[in-house]
Amino acid sequence: MTAFGKYYTIVILGASGDLAAKKTFPALYGLYREKQLSRDCQIIGYARSDLSPEKFHDKISQHLKGGDDETKKGFLKLCTYVRGQYDTDEGYQKLEKRCTDYESQHSDERPERLFYLALPPSQFTEVCEHIKKNVYPKKDNGIIRVVIEKPFGHDLKSARELQNSIAPLFSEEEIYRIDHYLGKEMVKNLLVLRFGNELFSGVWNKSHIALIQVSFKEPFGTEGRGGYFDTIGIIRDVMQNHLLQILTLLTMDRPVSFDPEAVRDEKVKVLKAFDTIDANDVLVGQYDKSEDGKKPSYLDDETVAKDSKCITYCAMGIKIHNERWDGVPMVLRAGKALDEGKVEIRIQFKPVARGMFKDIHRNELVIRVQPDEAIYLKINSKIPGVSTETSLTDLDLTYSKRYSKDFWIPEAYESLLRDVLHGNHANFVRDDELDVSWKLFTPFLEALENDPNLNLEKYPYGSKGPKGLRDFLTKHGYVFNEPGSYQWPLTEPDVKGKI
Repeated sequence: MTAFGKYYTIVILGASGDLAAKKTFPALYGLYREKQLSRDCQIIGYARSDLSPEKFHDKISQHLKGGDDETKKGFLKLCTYVRGQYDTDEGYQKLEKRCTDYESQHSDERPERLFYLALPPSQFTEVCEHIKKNVYPKKDNGIIRVVIEKPFGHDLKSARELQNSIAPLFSEEEIYRIDHYLGKEMVKNLLVLRFGNELFSGVWNKSHIALIQVSFKEPFGTEGRGGYFDTIGIIRDVMQNHLLQILTLLTMDRPVSFDPEAVRDEKVKVLKAFDTIDANDVLVGQYDKSEDGKKPSYLDDETVAKDSKCITYCAMGIKIHNERWDGVPMVLRAGKALDEGKVEIRIQFKPVARGMFKDIHRNELVIRVQPDEAIYLKINSKIPGVSTETSLTDLDLTYSKRYSKDFWIPEAYESLLRDVLHGNHANFVRDDELDVSWKLFTPFLEALENDPNLNLEKYPYGSKGPKGLRDFLTKHGYVFNEPGSYQWPLTEPDVKGKI
């Protein structure tokens, strides 16, 4: 790992688009605000739009959070704009001149350049070709890092085509495939939580764990973007990437160190132990109108075909055949237009031996990725006082309660961009990892999409999802715990001791 020094250039390609304005520039500003970005670097926005410096600054200023006016002014001074096409050399030659003019003022420093492609995947190859031809550092000791946004292909064939077009241009060390879920605080905490606590490390296997579940819920539908989503669907949108990444971190073996390649080696190893995803072991749905009729169905979106079979909700079973996990059911589930927005991990443990306890709840570790990050462990405890009864309660680590509001927890893009600046690949997708994941999902997707009798269960906008969800989870071994009668210190027990 080699960190950038004091003088470096960051180029945001697609600088006039929503991704750059809402995510990339705000993330860079967050790093600047927290003194994690050099005050002496230069940031260049590159796009086809005709933007004056004032309009460019106004566009990116709208989404900058925190800090005072002086801090924002200081950040904007670093940001300039270059107008150019993506498929011709001229604009890239302007970029090269900006880079060399800046670098010539610091002749003792090696050229260090970061290119962030905030662009559609269809433009990745031609943009990378022009970067290599026109803006690749000429000095032998120069450093270049190229950040590519998902989606990394539509299936195995397209992912390999993309990889084969980029691989001759940049080494794997120079490429950073960004999946922003790997930058989320609770996801980055998984390795420490698992391997830094003997309490969990010792029981993280088939002997003690009954089920692992990763769920993703969005409270909104396509909202006029159905035409785009219709070609993607919920599985490609969040399951083949975000949720699969989380599951690999939950199930991989312990790396020998925090070295990025050691971490990624273990992720690839466990992915290779995944069984073929069974298209019959799935619950799929599409959202309908809300029960009050105020929210539209997916098919009401004017950009969607009226006979669309696009999947907006999916729950799937996953099996891993290795010594640690053989026989433990895993469930990934994700959906749009649900009752709440939440990303959550649930690890449910096996029941204690019967005998002294006739009816007692299972332990469950819950990791809430978003919103309001939290880790809580459901345990059984004796109700205080003269009672001999037990109740389910929580050992609760909610970040907003435990840590000061002034404590900076970087947002996902802030965290990942900082990793790029420090040359840390651990939280980025490697080429062989991408290939294995598409090998898993492509046959599964083809089986679903080519099934003329695909049973899409309709569910109301704003509901918990398809009615078959509870039965699906029960079939996979999940036991629904009833709420505890005593959640100290929030409530008092409503159970009197028996004489």
